[in-house]
Amino acid sequence: MFQFAHTNYLYFLLLIPVMIIIFIVSLQIKKKAVKSFGDLEIIADLMPNVSVRRPKLKFILLLFALSFIIIGIAGPQFGTKLKKVKREGIEMIFALDVSNSMMAEDIKPNRLERSKQAISKLIDKLHNDKIGMIVFAGDAYTQLPITTDYSAAKMFLSTINPSIVPKQGTAIGTAINLAMSSFSPDNNKSKALIIITDGENHEDNAVEMAEKAKDEGIVVHTIGMGLSKGAPIPVIGSYGQRDFRTDKNGKVVITKLNEPMLQEIASAGNGLYIRANNSNAGINTLFRKINKMDKTEIDAKIYSEYDERFQYAIAVALFLLLVDFLILERKNKFFKDVNVFKLNVHKTKN
Repeated sequence: MFQFAHTNYLYFLLLIPVMIIIFIVSLQIKKKAVKSFGDLEIIADLMPNVSVRRPKLKFILLLFALSFIIIGIAGPQFGTKLKKVKREGIEMIFALDVSNSMMAEDIKPNRLERSKQAISKLIDKLHNDKIGMIVFAGDAYTQLPITTDYSAAKMFLSTINPSIVPKQGTAIGTAINLAMSSFSPDNNKSKALIIITDGENHEDNAVEMAEKAKDEGIVVHTIGMGLSKGAPIPVIGSYGQRDFRTDKNGKVVITKLNEPMLQEIASAGNGLYIRANNSNAGINTLFRKINKMDKTEIDAKIYSEYDERFQYAIAVALFLLLVDFLILERKNKFFKDVNVFKLNVHKTKN
C-alpha cells in the first residue's frame, strides 16, 4: 500500500504549471525584444555562442527536479505488512432529544446546541471506542450506526435540528429500545447509552426500558438539559420575527427540566444522572465514569510498518540539479561549430 506522510505538501505541485506559463511568456517577451533590433537570422549570426535550446532544456530539468523535491518532502511511503491489530474500547450510543422544547435558551445558546457541543467534546476524548447516534422526539431514528469514524460522527452531529423528525414529543423509551438493537450483536458487555434530554412531555415506559437495557448489559446514563425554573420556546416567524410558542389559550409555554424522571431512568439503567447548566455540561464527570468501564477487544485490520521512500525522490532531484548546473546556457566555445545533425546526414550519404 502506498501513501504520502504529508499530503499537504503536494499542493506545491500547482507551482509547476504556473512556472511553465511564466517561462513561455518570458520567452515571447525576449523574442519580441530581440526582433525589435532586426532580422532574427542576422542577429543569430552576430551571437554565435547563444543557444536557443539549452535554456529550455535547463528549465525542463529544473521543473522535474522541483517536482521530485516536492514529492520527497511529502514523504512517500510503502506499506510492507498488513497486520491485524487488536484494540480495546467500549461501545456507546448517544440518544439526543430534538423536540421543540430543546430550543429553549435557559442553557446558552440553547439546550440542543449545548447538547451537540457536549457530545462533540466527548468524542474528542475518545480513542478506540465505537460510537453511534440516535435522535428522538415523538419517535426515535438512527442518525449514525455504530462506528469508529469520529469525523463522520461530528459531521452527522452538525446536521441535527428539530426539523429532522416528523413527530414531536419525548419518546425516551422508544429511543432506548432502538439503542438496544443498535449495538454490535457480538458484544455482550462494555455498552453505554447516553440520553441527553430535558425529559419534558415524557410519553412512554422509559424506566421499564432502562431496566431491560441494564439486563442486556447496557449502562444507561442521562444528562438533563435545562434549568428547573424553565424557559419559553423561541419561534422564528416566516419574516424572521422572533416570538415564543404558546398553548391553545394563547399563553406562552414554559418548558422545564423533568429531573425526577431522568434520575429514575439513570437509576434503573445502573447509570449516572448529570444535570447540565450554563457553566458545566457534565461531560468530564461522565467521561471518567465511562472510562472506568471494562473494555472489550475490537479487531481492526490496518496497514502497519511503512517504509520511507523520500530519499529516492530527493536523490533523483539532486541528480537533475547537478545536470542542470553542468549544462551552460551558452554554447561551449570549443564545440559551437559542431552540428550533430549535419554529421549524421553526411554519414548516411556515404
